[in-house]
Amino acid sequence: MKLFGKQKDTDMGETLVDEADLDQDAGDLSQASTKSGPNKEAKSEAKSSSETPDTEATEKTPVSAEKAADQTKPDSDKKTTNISFSGDLYGFLASRNISLAFTSYQTGILYLLGHGLDRKLSLHQARYPQAMGVVGDGARIYLASLNQIIRMENVLGPNQIANEKHDKVYVPRNFQTTGAVDLHEIGVTNEGKIVFINTKYSCLCELSLKHSFKPIWKPSFISQIVPEDRCHLNGLAMVDGQPKYVSAVCRSDVVDGWRDRRHDGGIIIDIETDEIVAEGLSMPHSPRVHDGKLWIANSGSGEIGWIDETSKTFKPVAFCPGFIRGLAFIDGYAIVTLSKPRYKRFDGLQLAETLEKKDADPWCGVQVISLADGSVAHWIRFDGAIQEFFDVCVLPGVRDALTIGPQTAEFNSFISIEPGLPQPQNAEALADTESPKVKVGDDKTASKDDPTPKEKAKPPKAKAADVASKPKSDAAGPKAQAKTQKDAAKT
Repeated sequence: MKLFGKQKDTDMGETLVDEADLDQDAGDLSQASTKSGPNKEAKSEAKSSSETPDTEATEKTPVSAEKAADQTKPDSDKKTTNISFSGDLYGFLASRNISLAFTSYQTGILYLLGHGLDRKLSLHQARYPQAMGVVGDGARIYLASLNQIIRMENVLGPNQIANEKHDKVYVPRNFQTTGAVDLHEIGVTNEGKIVFINTKYSCLCELSLKHSFKPIWKPSFISQIVPEDRCHLNGLAMVDGQPKYVSAVCRSDVVDGWRDRRHDGGIIIDIETDEIVAEGLSMPHSPRVHDGKLWIANSGSGEIGWIDETSKTFKPVAFCPGFIRGLAFIDGYAIVTLSKPRYKRFDGLQLAETLEKKDADPWCGVQVISLADGSVAHWIRFDGAIQEFFDVCVLPGVRDALTIGPQTAEFNSFISIEPGLPQPQNAEALADTESPKVKVGDDKTASKDDPTPKEKAKPPKAKAADVASKPKSDAAGPKAQAKTQKDAAKT
């Protein structure tokens, strides 16, 4: 495989949080400051720059903000995004050799949080409109967006490093268009098929070669496949490589009927039997099977817990100070993504009352929760323009990942070639075939004394680095080990 990198242009629009290294001892962002004590905070002055790219930055830029991507009102006019995190979040990720991928549909961003070789947290982002459900591993990531499901492939081999630090570079290779059907959570079957929750049409679907989607299941109480979001079907649990459970806000069979049943109409359905295995929930999301138990986020009460299928009741384990969407597990911990309310309050939900009783403000961020006692072990928090997250997944064996977003210049200029035809012996362009290094743009860390990006002259274009890797050495897919060529709809 050959990789060709090119220095990108910088006219890529505003960004909320550009790629940043978050130091455990001091924020490593331009104009950054930190809190004293074990919890560190990286801040920046307001810098809404149209020169900030989505991916690997030419220089480290201040944390900045953009207008909210949807019509949500709270704090959307703030021009600062502050990121704070617990003292040993780096150690939690590094000791398990994992990274986290999480999404924000409000801002349309996929985030990758990892642990760098320099013992700093690494936060990278890329734009995907209305980023929603995400699953992945060291080989590939699948992402649901506004109107497409995207497959990204890691193009680096086992011993390759990009920009002298990134061990994975996820490049979008397939964009399957579904139309705006309100895609929510997704999964990949043992056969390599992508399945997804189609919230607008109240059904579980596969991709189609010819059409927008192929319904494969709907709740028994839904009478028609119509674009009315009748029950707000939203979450999907995969078991042994097959879809097993889904969550819905209620059993409504009328257009938008779920909005009147948010407090206690929530249900979990076994799609193999059509049995409702839990009811009386408040806006449930993200069903997951872990250690033999069915776990959910009971979002309207701000709790995670498990389902007693005998009594069809919810057993809470931990309270979280935010609206929970997104749930993953590693070792004895749950990882959740939290959101703030869209209109200042969680009106009509138990979550609002609990926050008031606890004299607490709602969070936007990621929390790592001990399943042993429900305590918060680690966290990263976003304050400012970013208000809502949706999904989270663990990327095992990933240290410090990068993804090339479709709105970056590198999306056009970053080329990789799978080994095929014999290479010319005297081809000057293919001379450096044994180097494990890959160049993705130009990577330079800005110190606090550096001028802002606008004050810098545009750097010269970097020379392309041509790299060979062992073919197909990292070809295993997510849990289902889907083959690259099998995305249900073959491209």
